[in-house]
Amino acid sequence: MRSTRVIPSRRFTIHSWMCVAFLFISIGFAKASQASSLTHMASLEAAAVLASDPPQAADAKAPEPENGWFNQGKTALFLWIIFVGLAVTVSVAMAKRGRPMKIRRIAALEAVDNAVGRATEMGRAILFVPGIQDMDNIQTVAGLTMLGRVAKTAAEYDATIEVPTSRSLVMEAARDVVRASYLSAGRPDGFSNDRINYITDEQFGYVAHVAGYMVREKPATCFYMGCFYAESLIFAETGNAIGAIQIAGTAESSQLPFFVAACDYTLIGEEFFAASAYLSGEPAQLGTLRGQDAGKLAVMVMVVLGAIVATIVARSPDSTGAAGVLDFLYKMVGG
Repeated sequence: MRSTRVIPSRRFTIHSWMCVAFLFISIGFAKASQASSLTHMASLEAAAVLASDPPQAADAKAPEPENGWFNQGKTALFLWIIFVGLAVTVSVAMAKRGRPMKIRRIAALEAVDNAVGRATEMGRAILFVPGIQDMDNIQTVAGLTMLGRVAKTAAEYDATIEVPTSRSLVMEAARDVVRASYLSAGRPDGFSNDRINYITDEQFGYVAHVAGYMVREKPATCFYMGCFYAESLIFAETGNAIGAIQIAGTAESSQLPFFVAACDYTLIGEEFFAASAYLSGEPAQLGTLRGQDAGKLAVMVMVVLGAIVATIVARSPDSTGAAGVLDFLYKMVGG
C-alpha cells in the first residue's frame, strides 16, 4: 500500500519539475526571441535615423530628468494653504471653547420665518426646490441644509412643505433631512414621504412639472436653494406671477441677476454657503467660516498694499526697495 501511495506522488513531482523546466525554457526562448527582435527593430530604426539625418542623430542626447523635493514655483500657494489652515484650526478651537463668533445679518435668512408664517396664515403649501444637480454638487448640499431649517419651522407652524427633486439621491437625502427636522420639532406624525418626490432627470421635464405645480396649487412661499441654470428665470417669473413670496440662493453667477430681479430675497454667492453656519450656529462651521474670512481679508490687504506700492514705483522708478516689495506682493497674490 505504501508503494502505491508513493509512486504517484513521485510521478507527480517529476512531472511538475518537468513542466516548470519547460516553462522556464519557453520563457527563456521567448525572452531571447523578443530581445533579438527588439534589438533588430532598434537597429533598423537607428539605421533609418542615421540615413535621414546622420549628424543630428549622432549628437542627440536624451534630456536628463531633474528630481527635487519641492517645487519652488508653488511657494506662495504653499504659504497660503498653511495660513488658511492655521486660521481655520484656531477659529474652530476658539468657537468650541465658547468664544462668540459674530456673523453679519443676512436679510434673506431673517425672512425665512416670516415666509413660512405667511404660508401658514394663507393655508397654502411651501415649495422648496433644491436645484437640479445631484449630491456631488456642493450647492445641493447647502440647499439641503437650508431645507432642514425651513422644514423645522414648517413643522412648528404646522405648514405643508413640498419638495420636488430631479435626482433620486437628492430625494432620499431630502426625506432624511425633513424627517429629522420634524423629529427635532416634536412633530414626527406630520412628516410624509409623499411630499418629497423624484420627478425626472431631464432638465425641462422637471421645469415643466414644477411650473405646472406652481400654477395649479399656487404655493404661498417658494424657496430656490441650489444649483440652477436656464430654469431659474422660469421658476422666478412663475412664482412672481402667482404672487408667492420667493427666497432664492445659488452660487451660479450667471443666474443671480434673474433671482435678484424676480425674487423678494436672494442669497448672493458665498452668502449661500455661509447660510448653513448662520442658521446652525455649530462651532465647527462658524470657525471654518471665520478662518476663510481671515484668508480673504489677508488677500484684500495685500491687494490694497500692492496698489499703493505700484503707485510709488510709478512715481519714482529708481526706488529698488519698492520694486522688490511689489514683486513680492505680486508673487504672493498672483501665485
